[in-house]
Amino acid sequence: MKETAFNWIKVADYASELVWQENQMCIVEADGKKITLALKDQQIFAFAHKCPHASGIMADGFIDPAGNVVCPLHRYRFSIQNGRNTSGEGYFLRTYPVKESENGVYIGFKKNFLGF
Repeated sequence: MKETAFNWIKVADYASELVWQENQMCIVEADGKKITLALKDQQIFAFAHKCPHASGIMADGFIDPAGNVVCPLHRYRFSIQNGRNTSGEGYFLRTYPVKESENGVYIGFKKNFLGF
């Protein structure tokens, strides 16, 4: 099976410089796109800025005890690990891999078929 190739975009020099809201989420810009970051159990997760249902700003929601991000508009729930809709409506929230290293915090974007 072929390994997925990513373009890694730096969003912070250090995780400690990210400005987390009270709900443990923040918005960053990577590759010209707004991305929501969530901090859960000392791990950073990245996912789409807006809900796929009605475009609610995901960073205005909250993380439930099961580790789902909850949209502030209609309370749709999505796993922060894989984007699956856990409340049963059938939507999917795009997620992105996160890599932390001594050089910074990076979000991975899949390379297209041309390798970009």
